[in-house]
Amino acid sequence: MKQFFGMSQSGNLEEAVNGLSNPQMIMLLSNTEQFEAHVKRLEQLYPKVPSIGCIGMGYSTKVVEKGVAVIAYYDGVSAVANVLEEVSVMPVKYIARLEKDVRDIKSSYADTVCIDFCAGNDACVLTTIYSVLKQRNISLVGGTGDGGKVSANGKVYNDAVAYALIKNMNGRVKAYKENIYHQMGNYSFIASKTDRANYVMGKLNGISAKKVYQDILHISEKEIQTQTFKNPFGKINGDDTCIISIKEVSGDALSCYRQVNDSDVLIMLELGDYKEIVKDTIRTIKNDFSKISAVFSVNCLFRYLLFTDNNYMEEYLHEMSALNNHAGLVGYGEHYNNRFVNQSMTCVVFE
Repeated sequence: MKQFFGMSQSGNLEEAVNGLSNPQMIMLLSNTEQFEAHVKRLEQLYPKVPSIGCIGMGYSTKVVEKGVAVIAYYDGVSAVANVLEEVSVMPVKYIARLEKDVRDIKSSYADTVCIDFCAGNDACVLTTIYSVLKQRNISLVGGTGDGGKVSANGKVYNDAVAYALIKNMNGRVKAYKENIYHQMGNYSFIASKTDRANYVMGKLNGISAKKVYQDILHISEKEIQTQTFKNPFGKINGDDTCIISIKEVSGDALSCYRQVNDSDVLIMLELGDYKEIVKDTIRTIKNDFSKISAVFSVNCLFRYLLFTDNNYMEEYLHEMSALNNHAGLVGYGEHYNNRFVNQSMTCVVFE
């Protein structure tokens, strides 16, 4: 199989797809103003080719911040794209679509991956999707787009998740997740006074969540939103840590990008040596694959901002390009199997 990446910083779709012929699966990453027009035009250019899309920044060796990027697969791929609607209410209502697609594509854990672009309510969506995928041990990698919109097969949807099942006809697929944070000290907290619907964390160990965060890190209220780049919270999930990013201050509480529940046990995280961690991820992937056809990744917006602030983003993309044909999306939340994670990188490697 082969992966195509095309882009236009000015948002010219024809420029982005220049050289793309006979694609078997297409992913569109567009900007807010042109998204719907791009979806329509892409379907005209490549009718009946499975496609999914969202509003977001794409990248390969450079980042496309406000234009359009196209990632496509061809030469040895079998794919199907579809959508689950009403994700804020009841995505399971449409689960029969995914069940049928999994059967029709003859999916298997060794050669098939599900890539999804979500408009919201990620945790519920992932639980729904993975209830089907886990039956065949199929991995999932994806993320949240902007604007509450996604597309599938030439149509724009609100309040939905678009997904693609991509089967590599010539080799394996494997998903990975990268965490650049580790536990800070021995801090441990029990959350309370939470608002699950609005992802609000009211108290930690019975004290205002805002005060706890400020007192530990010795920062002002104004610094909280950017301090989360270095010090998010974490929730232990087996042998894994789910990162919980802070969105904003809400009175004496903290509004987060991931749901926190009463009685959840949280820890404080701190930024590690991210350059070395990236090198370790690349080494791991190279050890797992002697030949790599393509890599698709989703990097959190906060990672993008952190790397950019530290003049590392271009170096990061250069490092990842050593894996051969790397492209991806800057997301507002990352998906890894049944987990909705923050401030992480998830990716799928195609042999």
